[in-house]
Amino acid sequence: MTQGMDGRNGTAQLQARTRRRGRLGLFLPYILLALIVAAWSVAWFWIRGKAEGEMDAWMAREASAGRTWTCQDRSLTGFPFRLELRCAGLTLSRSDGSFRLGPTTVVSQIYQPRLVVFESKGPFHAEQGDLTGDASWSALQGSFHGTADGFTRASLVVDAPKVSVAGAEPQPITVQGRHLELHARPSPARYASDGAVDTNLQLSQAAVPALDVLTGSSAPVDASLDATITRATVIGTRAVPRELETWRQAGGVLELTSLALAKGDQRVQAKGEIALDDAHRPTGQIDLRAAGVDALIGNVVGQRFGSKEGALVGQLVGGLLGLGRGAARPDQAPQGSGPPLKPLPPLKLMGGQVLFSGFPLPNVRVPPLY
Repeated sequence: MTQGMDGRNGTAQLQARTRRRGRLGLFLPYILLALIVAAWSVAWFWIRGKAEGEMDAWMAREASAGRTWTCQDRSLTGFPFRLELRCAGLTLSRSDGSFRLGPTTVVSQIYQPRLVVFESKGPFHAEQGDLTGDASWSALQGSFHGTADGFTRASLVVDAPKVSVAGAEPQPITVQGRHLELHARPSPARYASDGAVDTNLQLSQAAVPALDVLTGSSAPVDASLDATITRATVIGTRAVPRELETWRQAGGVLELTSLALAKGDQRVQAKGEIALDDAHRPTGQIDLRAAGVDALIGNVVGQRFGSKEGALVGQLVGGLLGLGRGAARPDQAPQGSGPPLKPLPPLKLMGGQVLFSGFPLPNVRVPPLY
């Protein structure tokens, strides 16, 4: 009798332990999940604190070097998987100038901290010496993919950009377009040896009043540029004159791989190299191909000979070079592409002058950049 009762009690105890283990197994995943969430929360707040400390230390180093950065109403959020830095306004002040930028957001994923994505509502205002620049847009986004010793790619995309520069000679500069893109990456074969960076710029449907006057056409401009900047790795965030001089002394060159401009029937393609001479002026040679630019040549020549004679000379030169607006033969250019591009004499920047076909352009001087 006693043995039977002991057997029943042992069975009951075994069943109770089995039920407890079953309940524990049922809740174990939730318990582990709660522990993981708690640990990740602690880790995120630690990462955020470290990021804030690094930003403060970087801004302190910049301030000691004469560059004062201010992020108004700074906040750092983004829990749980990213860091999101928000500034109601971003400003930089230094001895040679300053800039300020409107509300700006910078985002980095916790699992990919070297990839930074940013956007800004603008506007942008900058002052550099006698120059004052302003820019606005409907949307601006960019990205920067950094590495331990540089970067792999940087991009900027702007919708409806509008830029104005006051204080420029002989008149203020204004540019307004539909879309702008700018991309940069280390040149694969030359970054390590030459510090070369490849850049690409695309600007569509741009209105440039100063260019309208020069070309005699109000058609919008489409522009594209592929260029390589050698010795770009020596450029930092110091005053612009110091950075340009460092770049010049390092032997930096702007290599124009391809520059294409289209304005109505007028088209120009260019390539060449530009550097800085000892007087800090651009120097180099640009090879040109063009179509439909006889009016432009007439405007330039007219500055020397008078508008009537200049227009006549421009037509004659354009006719000799085949640069008029006449229709192209089917074997000369694809249908709809306009007149074929013809080579022009090279454009040379030398000693502060702009030489076209060996003759200096009238009333055109290239001043020092700094």
